Amino acid sequence: MNGTAHEPFVRPGAPMCVVTLRYVAPLEAIDAAMAAHVGWLRQAYANDLVIASGRQVPRTGGVVVMRGDREAVEALVATDPFVSGGLAEIEVVAFTASMAAPALAGLLGVQVAA
Repeated sequence: MNGTAHEPFVRPGAPMCVVTLRYVAPLEAIDAAMAAHVGWLRQAYANDLVIASGRQVPRTGGVVVMRGDREAVEALVATDPFVSGGLAEIEVVAFTASMAAPALAGLLGVQVAA
């Protein structure tokens, strides 16, 4: 059931991951690698793999919400310049998106009933 008049959500059943990055280098080193990191993010967005991303508050790392299973996400995140350069460590939390806002349906590959 993928969203009806009775449900204010969709049921994508999509594999997803929340990735947290924790900086292990000084912010000066993070800032020096920021352009490369943003380029990596741009490519991941272009490939429809990233849903949202941003800095943690306070600025101790970042968070990336990604489509895909743990193995695929871990392999991709290993290529992030922050990670491959030893500037950040990651934690990947895999989950199945069993409910989502209807506005996210297209991003998660869900057809919404009219």
